[in-house]
Amino acid sequence: MKIAVLRGDALARALPDVARLRIEVFRDWPYLYDGDLTYEERYLQSYRESPEAIVVGAYDGDSLVGASTGTPLADHTDDFARAFEGSGVALEDVFYGAESVLLPAYRGQGIGHAFFDLREAHARQLGFTRFCFCAVQRPDDHPARPDTYRPLDAFWRGRGFAPLPGVVATFDWKDTGEAEQTAKPLQFWIKDL
Repeated sequence: MKIAVLRGDALARALPDVARLRIEVFRDWPYLYDGDLTYEERYLQSYRESPEAIVVGAYDGDSLVGASTGTPLADHTDDFARAFEGSGVALEDVFYGAESVLLPAYRGQGIGHAFFDLREAHARQLGFTRFCFCAVQRPDDHPARPDTYRPLDAFWRGRGFAPLPGVVATFDWKDTGEAEQTAKPLQFWIKDL
C-alpha cells in the first residue's frame, strides 16, 4: 500500500479514478448513491480549478483503492453558505474535507487516519484554523440499513470532531432502486486545527 498526496497535474490525472471510486463506495449504505460518471466529472471539476485542492490517494500497486479530497470551504459557498448562516463560523477560516472513499477490503488498516492526517496537515500549511466535513443522515429504521452497520461517529469524535449544531446542508441524489432524486440532509462536523 502507498498513500500519496496529489496536487496539480497528479490530482487532475487521478480524478477519473476518484469518480469511479465515489460511485462504487457511495452505492453502499448510508449514501445509497446511484451515481453516474457524467455527474461525477462535473462535480470533480472544482478540484481541477482550486489551486489549494488536495486528493490523498491510497494505492495498491498502481490501482487507486481509496481517495480523500479537500478544498477551502469558501470554494463551496454556493453549496454550503446557507447551511452555515448564523453559525458564527467564517467560511474563509475552514478547510473542507469533501469525501473519503475506500474499498471495503482495505478498511481497518489505518488508511482513514492517514486520509485525515494528510488533509489536516495540508490545511494547516495553508493557514486554515478549522477543518470540517459533512455526512449523510439516515433514519435508524431505514429499510436499507444493514444489521452490521457501524456508524463512524466514534472514529470522528476520536479525531477531535464534533457535530456543528444546526449546520446541515441538503443535497439531492437518486438512491439505488429509486426512480427520482430526493433531498438528503448532511450534518457538518468540525474541529479546530
